[in-house]
Amino acid sequence: MKKRKPLGPLENAFNLNARDELHFEIARLFYTGGLSFNIARNPHYVRAFSLATQRTIPGYLPTGYNLLRTSLLEKEKSHIEKLLEPTKSAWKQKKSEYKDKTLISKLLINAINEVGHQNVVQVVTDNAPVCKAAGLLVEVKYPHIFWTLCVVHRLNLALKNICAPTDSLQNKEAFDECKWIAEVASDASMIKNFIMNHNMRLSMFNENSNLKMLSLADTRFASTIIMLKRFREIKKCLENMVISERWDLYKEDDVVKARVIKYKILDDQFWEKIDYILTFTFPIYEMLRKADTYQPCLYLVYEWWDEMIEKMRVAISKGPQRGDSKFYEVVHNILVERWNKSNTPLHCLAHSLYPKSSNRLPPHRDIEVSRERKKCIKKYYSNTSERRNVNEEFASFSAAIDDFSDNDSMCDRGLMSPTKWWVIHGASAPTLQSLALKLLGQPSSSCCCERNWSNYSFIHSLKRNKITPQRAEDLMYVHYNLRLLSRRSPHYREGESKMWDVGADGLDSMDMEGAAILEIANLSLDEPELESVLFTDEGRVGDETDMEV
Repeated sequence: MKKRKPLGPLENAFNLNARDELHFEIARLFYTGGLSFNIARNPHYVRAFSLATQRTIPGYLPTGYNLLRTSLLEKEKSHIEKLLEPTKSAWKQKKSEYKDKTLISKLLINAINEVGHQNVVQVVTDNAPVCKAAGLLVEVKYPHIFWTLCVVHRLNLALKNICAPTDSLQNKEAFDECKWIAEVASDASMIKNFIMNHNMRLSMFNENSNLKMLSLADTRFASTIIMLKRFREIKKCLENMVISERWDLYKEDDVVKARVIKYKILDDQFWEKIDYILTFTFPIYEMLRKADTYQPCLYLVYEWWDEMIEKMRVAISKGPQRGDSKFYEVVHNILVERWNKSNTPLHCLAHSLYPKSSNRLPPHRDIEVSRERKKCIKKYYSNTSERRNVNEEFASFSAAIDDFSDNDSMCDRGLMSPTKWWVIHGASAPTLQSLALKLLGQPSSSCCCERNWSNYSFIHSLKRNKITPQRAEDLMYVHYNLRLLSRRSPHYREGESKMWDVGADGLDSMDMEGAAILEIANLSLDEPELESVLFTDEGRVGDETDMEV
């Protein structure tokens, strides 16, 4: 038997054999447990092993099955509740928002009472009938709480009307003007499906392209734009594939369809239409990405919508249909109609309290904004004397007179964040200052909370269907808030664990052959690194047909 060579000084110093052994044991944990490789990016995973190597814990054994599901879970929930206390204590000043699309009004009201109705500014949902009914009941019980529609949902429905119009009497005009967009998307889907359904064609595609094709997500109409954008990125690869000799030599699949696909890919008009669609829909997609976040942006929605429509108008005027005012009129009407359905007095008041000036008409000179702002202030302040005081403070703020005429106050309007500006320069208008700090901290989308349902399906699945409702609720609470708290860490934006929770277990699906369909909870359109990935959301209430009332 061959003797094992003694370890060298370098190996002894770093204990390389022990390192390798530990590496393999960790790897086997992943392989045998079917764990996502993305877990290796989880900072808690890294911290656990760092703690074990830095401290001496004689006789320590890994956490057991019962301990994980009982006392440790209970202690972690209590620990998180303590960590969230500073956030809860700030509710009195900044107020809070509870967003959920499926709870009926009773559950919404119970949740509001748990937070404290005086701390809630708005309830944000999509426009499913159950959500609209629940929101209106909340407004009846608590007149100071507004029900607002999710802006992202509205933009998705606007893209549906543009990219997938229905042929009906009510939508006849829109269908006639926009059906060519659906035809282009259909052609792109046909090309994708043909390549995906034939192994030799798929092999040829993979040889020419490092990027995957993308499939349409039924509930996310921005996915049409994302799919076409990906098609534009792989245009050269598709052309190289169909002009190769192998494309015409392979006869085992539908030869006629293969010729149609080749003709379509080499058709310049097909690509010109894709370019045009991407150009004029980009402002809508851009706003959708900006609004699909948990960050405060309610006060920006009014201006974003105006900018989006103007950019869209310019893009259409420069396109091949620049002489066709009818097409612009149809698209413009779709967007305006969606905005009219989602615009609320709360949007107008938040927009009015934004210190930075813009290119649009000032809020105090805009009739629509002024009318809705007055409604909102009247809802907040029923006392005539109190309301007059708030209006006087708003007049000073809007006209930049009295203390608001100070040179620093004027200069900082365009340089400081709106909340900081009101903290520094709003003391002379205490009532308006308090109101501004509430509204300028509000988001405009319910999508981040809706993704909790995808999180819940990860926690309570067919493989874990014996878990009790209370334990599932505790796991959901810990799961969501640990991720939320981790985003405050400076390490979240750098290093190996950068954005570790983005994508989570679904990221591994990108390694599969063919079209990439990513079905995950935490990824949103505000993640620029993963912009090309599709999002499916099977947890939405109803389908797009029952979301309109």
